[in-house]
Amino acid sequence: MGLLSFLGRLLFVSVFVLSAYQEFNDFGADGGSAAKELKPKFDVLSKHVATHTGFEVPHVEMKHLILGALIMKSLGSLLFVFGSSLGAIFLVLHQAIATPVLYDFYNYDVDKKEFAQLFVKFTQNLALLGALFFFIGMKSSIPKRSSHPKKKVPKTKTG
Repeated sequence: MGLLSFLGRLLFVSVFVLSAYQEFNDFGADGGSAAKELKPKFDVLSKHVATHTGFEVPHVEMKHLILGALIMKSLGSLLFVFGSSLGAIFLVLHQAIATPVLYDFYNYDVDKKEFAQLFVKFTQNLALLGALFFFIGMKSSIPKRSSHPKKKVPKTKTG
């Protein structure tokens, strides 16, 4: 069962590893194409936050956000493959922060092509988030094995 569990985690985490690998290869001095795609979406989010809360989002370099996402995905993936709940938590944080920003279907009319494309990607990422929550829940519900086995108490003979 341990090998199947490991292979399942490895297959699951491949989604994060492959996307991190692609972003790393494209990173460059300015954060690459991921930073160029993120900039307008982040600006819209910043305006929404400022309008609704009155809080001004500080200026952040896109390459730093992309680097942070790369680190969270890479470290979370490495820890997750070996069964760590901390790795799953890193991946949950990444998904919870990145998904609503990257797949901003709510900024498009329902009739637009972009709405459908972004909504499908958004729901797929929600499925990954759900799987991570399931892993964390299952991991915390399994009792820990003690390092020393229980000693058997010999049965007393009666009669």
